[in-house]
Amino acid sequence: MTRSEAASFQDHFADLNDPRVERTRLHPLINIVFMAVCGVLSGANGFAAIHEFATDRKDWFARYLDLTNGIPSEDTFGRVLARLNPAEFERCLLGWIQAVHEVTAHRLIPIDGKTLRGSYDRRDGRAAIHMVSAWAAENRLSLGQVVVHEKANEITAIPELLRLLEIAGALVTIDAMGCQKEIAAQIRRGEGDYVLAVKQNQPTLHERVNQAIEEALERDAKDLDEHQTVEGGHGRQETRTYAVVAAPEMVDPEGQWQDLKAVGMAISERVDSRGRHSVEARYYIMSRLLSAQEFARAVRGHWGIENNLHWQLDVSFREDECRVHSDHAPANLSVIRRFALGLLKRDKSCHRGIETKRLKCAANDEYREKVLFNTSG
Repeated sequence: MTRSEAASFQDHFADLNDPRVERTRLHPLINIVFMAVCGVLSGANGFAAIHEFATDRKDWFARYLDLTNGIPSEDTFGRVLARLNPAEFERCLLGWIQAVHEVTAHRLIPIDGKTLRGSYDRRDGRAAIHMVSAWAAENRLSLGQVVVHEKANEITAIPELLRLLEIAGALVTIDAMGCQKEIAAQIRRGEGDYVLAVKQNQPTLHERVNQAIEEALERDAKDLDEHQTVEGGHGRQETRTYAVVAAPEMVDPEGQWQDLKAVGMAISERVDSRGRHSVEARYYIMSRLLSAQEFARAVRGHWGIENNLHWQLDVSFREDECRVHSDHAPANLSVIRRFALGLLKRDKSCHRGIETKRLKCAANDEYREKVLFNTSG
């Protein structure tokens, strides 16, 4: 890492509001932020581990930071990250990553929620926080997240998250919780397109979409497009069939869903090694008439947020085991984890899993710099 790269990081956090009073600012805010990001990237899952990592790498940090007062304590990391505004912190982090790492046009943006189970505070009766996240499927980077305290509030959190995103030209996918007329309209106002899952929470719409696709299949409609994939592994075979058709007027006769252009169906048929058979059908509404292959990529891309983001956060970052629950600390650590995961996924120089890459970041300064700053190493 060069001094200019370190300066670039500091520049993007220059406007981050320091929540401490002047007399308690023993350590510069940038030190705490940069050490926390590097610590989480290098395997630290809590404040004690971040402190120990920073202590062990003091000479490396001293090349770029003012360490006149040494390394912040575990308590200092905890207090500051508990009081930092998560939205401000996230904007700074995203701005820096987009400046350093090449980020292509966000063609597919899945939005989904995840509960941070360890953030539940039994003593205070505080519910576990729930994060609604946006993920750039092609770039494998977190684009933003919003904290809610009850999963039911995803309906109000999604519009807030959409306001933070640049969605012009993007295809936004959301599960049934986000299948709301206002959310569809907001995406279109942002010049994006939507693919929204429809379930029984919208019974009339669900029935109409189902009927439209069934009728198109029965009459072999000219505008009906189909695509099928067959995959095997782990003792089972799965056949996925995708169908898309232009939305007939009967799907939305009142015109309540802005720019609704097409409806789609995704059917998954599974046969396991014992011959047991299961079938699951999912229905969708779209503001763009996609081909069946494009629709399949969108659906699979949305399912991928579970494997590429949520599953990795639990397995590789032990997110559900983290017992941090003070004020904004769970949200801010979650923000760091999501961006660290994206940086690790984007690195192609090490062909290992995320946990191994984190260990390598801890042990190898050059590799850590390569992941952080997209250097040639």
